Amino acid sequence: MEWEDEWWALDKAQHLLACLLITLLVAALAGRSRHAFLRRRSAAIGSVASLFAGAAKEAGDEIGLWRSAGGSAKDAVADLLGVVLALIVIDLWRRWVRSTRRRRGEDEGLSMV
Repeated sequence: MEWEDEWWALDKAQHLLACLLITLLVAALAGRSRHAFLRRRSAAIGSVASLFAGAAKEAGDEIGLWRSAGGSAKDAVADLLGVVLALIVIDLWRRWVRSTRRRRGEDEGLSMV
């Protein structure tokens, strides 16, 4: 792993965006599952999938699978930042959906009627 690459390089933005999108996509797919345990953990599943993809890319860089200067710890930080931003988006989305349902009078829990 190296620390000598630029913080503001294009590949850092690519890492951030890729991990953000992977997290959102996998979380959305898990959230649509018929299995409740997957739906409840959709954000965590998306995060793990994204971090796994980022780690696999860095491991491939380090062992020379792709043409690059090697694995970069800064790329891993960009991956982590992408996941954190995705989790913020997911949380904001869930809060918005919840407040919209409350305004419409839809209840998320069981009704006594």
